[in-house]
Amino acid sequence: MKKHSNTSRSASYTTKRKKRKNIIILSILIPILVIVLGLAVYAAILYATAQKTIDDSYHELGRNKEIEVDPIKETTSILIMGIDDTEDRKLGSSRTDSLIYLTIDPNSHEVNMVSIPRDTYTPIMYQEEYLGEDKINAAYSAGEEQATIETVEELLNVPIHYYVTFNFDAFLKIIDALGGIEMDVPITFSEQNSDGKMDQITLEKGYQTLNGEEALALARTRKIDNDVMRGERQQLLIQAIVEKALSVGSITKYTNVIEAVGSNMRTDLTFNEMLGIAQTGLEGPYKFNSYTFEWTDFTLYGASMVELYPDSVDFISHRFRVALGLDSLDERDAEDYEFETNGITNYAY
Repeated sequence: MKKHSNTSRSASYTTKRKKRKNIIILSILIPILVIVLGLAVYAAILYATAQKTIDDSYHELGRNKEIEVDPIKETTSILIMGIDDTEDRKLGSSRTDSLIYLTIDPNSHEVNMVSIPRDTYTPIMYQEEYLGEDKINAAYSAGEEQATIETVEELLNVPIHYYVTFNFDAFLKIIDALGGIEMDVPITFSEQNSDGKMDQITLEKGYQTLNGEEALALARTRKIDNDVMRGERQQLLIQAIVEKALSVGSITKYTNVIEAVGSNMRTDLTFNEMLGIAQTGLEGPYKFNSYTFEWTDFTLYGASMVELYPDSVDFISHRFRVALGLDSLDERDAEDYEFETNGITNYAY
């Protein structure tokens, strides 16, 4: 009987140990499963939200692209157009306030950017026809994205594979959805807000976190330097937005960012193409190279214009064509090209 009792106690002890072991395992697995399930549900919601937003924003131009590329595998060029529209005016009823041409190389993780001054005096093209010369921002009012793309291609002698058009509502909401971006403000100044009310935004000199209204003031102001330097600031703002969006702490904010885009964006990038580009960014940090044109200003019929020096345009065009595999390296690439711009020295590197 004792032997039977010992056996029973042993069996009971083993069962209790197994139960405790199972409880310990479950106590570890359940939270993990809940987290994984939660992430899966969140990812599914995020994916569905993003897909619907991009699908709603998709706007094909029906143009014949000379070069087809796979943005997930090949260097791709994108023209970013900033439009000074509001929710009342909508996209397509204004001029471009900012123009940034960039290339993205998913293999070397390198981004090249150049901002084109809005007052650049240049031939305006639309549907392969010459419409005369004007400020480059007038191309959008002549034929929206199609005319702007053709005009920039003519100016820089580069192909534009895709475009993205934002208005300032998107700019504000994206930055606020990300919780602000970190920027170094070069000087203390006051600027109008997004409603056009003067001196509503005051920024102090120094490195700080900017909300959407403050970032917009920094992007738009002409009080602290000139139109070309303004373009450089806009490039830095885009870089800051990309870096913040790719940071781990911003993952849970993506739904708000996507919803912020809403009707404030147009693009001919598909959802899968955008997703592919974003995934390459998550694989490692991108290096940003910024270029600045050499220029001078002049007055025509009472209006201020910007003239880009031909040698400057030729050099920067060459750099982008090399990035796209359309030109070979030559003696111009042996050393940095230095521009003297109204007393400010800038480098393309």
